[in-house]
This record gives sequence, C-alpha cells and structure tokens, in this order.
Amino acid sequence: MEVVILPDSKQIAALAADTVEALLRRRPDAVLGLGTGPSVRPLFDELTRRHVEDGLDFGQVTVFVPDEYLGLPAGHPESSRHSLARDFTGSVGISPANVRAPDGTAANIPAACRDYDEAIRAAGGVDLQILGVGTDGHLGFNEPGSSLASRTRIKSLVEQTRRDSARLFGGLSEVPQHVLTQGLGTILDARHVILLATGAQKAQTVRDLAEGPVTAICPASVLQLHRHATVLLDEAAASSLRLADYYRHSYEMKLPWQGL
Repeated sequence: MEVVILPDSKQIAALAADTVEALLRRRPDAVLGLGTGPSVRPLFDELTRRHVEDGLDFGQVTVFVPDEYLGLPAGHPESSRHSLARDFTGSVGISPANVRAPDGTAANIPAACRDYDEAIRAAGGVDLQILGVGTDGHLGFNEPGSSLASRTRIKSLVEQTRRDSARLFGGLSEVPQHVLTQGLGTILDARHVILLATGAQKAQTVRDLAEGPVTAICPASVLQLHRHATVLLDEAAASSLRLADYYRHSYEMKLPWQGL
C-alpha cells in the first residue's frame, strides 16, 4: 500500500485524474470501477474538465459501479447508477450500456450478484478501482465484520451508514436497510485500487486502514494485502498517521517512471 499525503482535495483529484488519463491513453477501452459520494466528486469534476477542454476520450470505457441499494427503482435519484450518471458518466460520453451495477431490483438476488461478478470477469477484470471509505472503515458497502474474501452479495447497512446517507434521501426512514455490494475479495481482484479520503472525520479510519491490523473490524484494511493499492489523503485525513513523515518522504523520492 502506498500512502500519498497532499495539501487538499483539488491536488488529490488532479493526481488521481493523471492516473486515469494515463490509463486511458494507454488503453482506451479500460475497465473502471467507480464509487460514488463526496470523496470522489472532485475527481469526477477534474476528469469532466479534461474531457471538455482537453478531449480526454471515455467513449470506449466500461464502468462497474461497486454497489447499489436494494429495491430502489432504476431511476431513483439516489440509486448508485443514477448518482454516477448525474455526477460523471453522463457528462463524459460513457454510454449507459457500458455502465453495470448490481441489480437491486432483481427477483433472485444471489443470482444477480453472481451475474455481476461474472460480468466483471467477462470484461477482463477491473483495471482501476476508485473508492472512498466510510467513517467506520467500510469499503464499498462492506460494513465492519465483512469477510475479507467476500464476493458481491447483499449486506445490511449499519445505522451509522444510514445516518450518513439520510440527508440525501430526505430522512433516515427513507434510507434502504440493504444494499448489494462488491465483496472485499471482488475489490481485491482489481489491478489497481485508489482510495480517496479527506477531512479530519476520516483521520482515525485512515490510521486504522493503513497502519492497524488487517481485520474485519476495519474492512478497508484489507487493502494492505493488495498488490497495487494507493491511498490519497489530504492533511486533515492524514493527521493521525504515525508514519506521515515517512509517507511524505517516500513520495518525494519516487522516480519519475514509477507513477502511482
């Protein structure tokens, strides 16, 4: 795991966008895993700018959305697929046919989850997975206690996660109790994972996932086992790290060819 500490979310977005752009220049038909939420919106804004101003082409890209609420109709404004279209894919020319999310309306949920994982395999796997992290350490919607080897499946949301989403749904009672989510094992299959975290409210979570033990209590800590995981932080999110100075030094000393 590489930890990179930057001054603010704008610089985090620029560095993550550089990585996405380098991938697309090398492989225009890349497969991206794109989470939703406030942590990734600055990145989406920067990629949209590059699409509009610099001609960065997303026309051949395939996107896998890592999670979806159970039971929300396809057009619901807070469905993950709809949120991603509103915040990003609809602005950069990615066809809706090239965006796949777990089917939260399926009659046979286990079969829908298997179909989703099979679709990832059929696409050749995810080249770059971009995610935020919850205040309780959840990755995707893998809440504390999730199996570190899990595949896409149904999960019950803890109350903290539902409270974090309540303002989007107009109240806690409107937030679904269940989601379908890529499992931690599914996420680990991606060739490169970038996790974005900003703000002091994420500081303890960041310390747990980067410097604590690999444990189901902090699902995001599983990224310590990934062969190519990058954690991009602002100063506030990095404020509890014991090895912050080492991470800064290591990043400053990177050779130009290493990239992220």
